Amino acid sequence: MAAVDELLDRTIGSVTVCFGARAGKYPHGNSLLVRGRDAVAVIDPSLGLLPRRAALPRADLVLNSHCHEDHIAGNHLFPDAPWHVHDADRPGFASLDGMLAIYGYPEPIGSAFRRILVDEFHYQARPDAVAFRDGDVFELGGGVRIRVIHAPGHTRGHSFFWVEPDDVLNLADVDLSSFGPYYGDAWSSLTAFERTLDALPALRPRHWATVHHVGVLDARDAFEARLARFRAVIGDREARLLAYLRDAPRSLAEIARHRFVYRPEDAVGWAEPVEARSMQQHLERLLAAGRVHEVEPGRYLARA
Repeated sequence: MAAVDELLDRTIGSVTVCFGARAGKYPHGNSLLVRGRDAVAVIDPSLGLLPRRAALPRADLVLNSHCHEDHIAGNHLFPDAPWHVHDADRPGFASLDGMLAIYGYPEPIGSAFRRILVDEFHYQARPDAVAFRDGDVFELGGGVRIRVIHAPGHTRGHSFFWVEPDDVLNLADVDLSSFGPYYGDAWSSLTAFERTLDALPALRPRHWATVHHVGVLDARDAFEARLARFRAVIGDREARLLAYLRDAPRSLAEIARHRFVYRPEDAVGWAEPVEARSMQQHLERLLAAGRVHEVEPGRYLARA
């Protein structure tokens, strides 16, 4: 874990961006502290807050953009504050089984990931977690407020947070990275993710903050370029899948092993279920569009 002096902060008005190790690269992340006159909110407490724990302010509320391991890894640092998450992701806070259902990993991957959630990401169940919904506003006092924007796709409840009056939009896991959108869990949706990305340019903050990689963007042209590249990854995956299906009929298991999301050399223990869930969604829409057909049960071929 990084030492405190290796970690950086950036202050934008009432907002302090606490950058995680390696610019918030997974499993680390960039968390936000938002200070109002009457209350302090912590957004997506990550592993990067653990070495800072002695210097952290008392939090009056914890806001989680969604229920994924890297975004709740620092929640346990604030046991006395209420934890908030979108209603659609709240089952992941209620129990560890509820958390695992969001991913939908088969055995033995599910049991191994259960241990990782507890041992490496400090999972603690909070059945009393408070649900929020799109449009809810958290007033921190002195004109400082945080507005919820539901942005599903990555998970069912994935949400942005718009901090006013500083105009900082926390994009959570629309991280604008070269890896591209992640929609590989049981509770993910490629279609919903695309709708979220299509709606994003209509929002016009002064600063865009991501939990991973990018950190903070201040220029709209830089944001738009990053967003276009991020979204293009979806089309690239689909094009590569079509090319793979032109040679011979393939099963979903073969497609997953080939890898279109992760690189073949990436040592990711849950890669195959993520690949299968991601590519299943691409297959379904390619079948609906008539660009792929099922030549025999469970085997798919691209049409000429």
